[in-house]
Order: sequence, then structure tokens, then C-alpha cells
Amino acid sequence: MAAITAALVKDLREKTGAGMMDCKKALNEANGDIEAAIDWLRTKGLAAAAKKSGRVAAEGLVGVASADKVAAMVEVNAETDFVARNESFQNFVESVAKVALKVGEDLEAIKAATLETGRTVADELTHLVATIGENMTLRRARVFTVPSGVVATYVHGALRPGLGKIGVLAAVEAPTADEAIEQLGRQVGMHVAATRPSALDVSSLDPAEVERERAVLIEQSRASGKPEAIIEKMVEGRIRKFYEEVVLLEQVWVHDGETRVKDVLKKAGVKLVGFDRFQLGEGIEKEADDFAAEVAKVAGV
Repeated sequence: MAAITAALVKDLREKTGAGMMDCKKALNEANGDIEAAIDWLRTKGLAAAAKKSGRVAAEGLVGVASADKVAAMVEVNAETDFVARNESFQNFVESVAKVALKVGEDLEAIKAATLETGRTVADELTHLVATIGENMTLRRARVFTVPSGVVATYVHGALRPGLGKIGVLAAVEAPTADEAIEQLGRQVGMHVAATRPSALDVSSLDPAEVERERAVLIEQSRASGKPEAIIEKMVEGRIRKFYEEVVLLEQVWVHDGETRVKDVLKKAGVKLVGFDRFQLGEGIEKEADDFAAEVAKVAGV
């Protein structure tokens, strides 16, 4: 039997887009003949993944997983919402979130981790692409840990526990991790899901974003014709209002509509040290659907 080298496996993987383990098996079946191995992969439907990799994947699922003092969140994209309801895809997203709990948020480390199937995350994803027939990508991951307290998770509109289209992590430092702290952390998650804050506190807000807002407010205020000293005070007041809109700790708590988030946390004797919010497909440029054009194309018009 011909020697199956790592270089040969790599070459076949690049040619087909199939997973590493599948490529190795194909080469063994074909006794090292790469063309025969390609044919073997094609018969198994495993060489189709590469052809799908250029298609826009903006659907899919956000998945969360948690353990003591740590939680992880991942986004795995597919082309259609239909795939999000596929049990194999859901199981994969759950598995990836659990992997992130162990290895952290580095995507390459996650992709290299081995699942219960014996395949790496990257190879399992390629296998799913070939099996389901859509392009899929592991887009991003986030992991928070706290020395004491909880990292609460919240999923909005969950298809099943821990899987949905909007996910939030909220890292809460506290002397204990009792049920009340867990509940508060979850409420913070719900708040973040609803309000989409840009930053935890004023100091962590992007300075460029603040200056952009300030420039707009200055021009708007000058249109009033008021003196510069008055304009300066007007702008500072509006900047404070801007902070209340985009800074989490300055926002009004959605659960009562009047208390500041920072005051809710202070009263509870806890500190929010980090948060993140993943909304499925945000920032991905989707192709506009033109149903009429699609029908015309099929009809040959």
C-alpha cells in the first residue's frame, strides 16, 4: 500500500474542501491515488464543500454554554434559516460552544479541537457542509471568566436551551454565586439584548465614536445661532444624553424604566466587569432577494 503522507492529505483537502479524516480515508481507499481519492469523495458527497464556500452565510445560530465562573458564546452561520432547525446543525453549535468553554475564544484553537465524532471542529463543519448542502462558517466566539461570581447567559428567542439568534454573556463579580446573583446576571443579559449598548462604561467607549457624535452635535447646535459658550453647554448636555443611550452602566434599567443600571448593580453589591452581545448575521452583507428576477431566470425570460 502506498504511504499516505501529510502532504498528500493536505493536497487532497485543498482540492476538494473535504475534512482531513475523510481525505485520509479516501487516500487509503484509493491506495494513494489522488484522482481516485477525489472520485471516492465525490461518490460520498464529501467533495462538495469547497464549491459552497463562496456563498453568503448569514443565518444559523448563536450558541452559549456555561460552567462554574465561566461561559462561552459562539456564532455559527449557514445560508438559510432552515438549517438552524436541523438537529445535526444544532448539536454541532452546542458542541462548539462547549469546546470554547475549554479552549477559549481563539477560533483556530476551537477549530483544531476534537469532538466526540473523532473529527476536529473544522472537519466536522466541512462534513456538515457536504451533508446538508449549504455553506457554513464558524464566525466568532467569546469567553468570559470571573474569579468570584457568575458569568450569566441569555438567549433571546431560543429554539432550544442555549441556542437562538441573539445571545448575551454578562460577567458579574460578586462575593457569592447564589441564585439571586444568577437571576440578576440573566436580567442584565435581557437588558443588553434589548438595548444593544456599545460599551460597558464611558471610559471604554470608542473615542472616535464620541468625537463623531460631538462633531454632529456642534453643527446642529450652531444652526440655532446661539453664542459659542451656550453651544458648548448644549453639546455637553447632549453628550451626556448620548452616553445614556449607548453606555450600559449609564442606561435606564429596562426592567423598571427609571433606575440606572449602575445603581441597580451598586444596590446589589456586585460589579459588572464585562459583557458581549452576538446577534446572528450582524455585519454580514446579505444578497438582496429578488423573487421576480429569480422566477424570470428559471423561466428563461
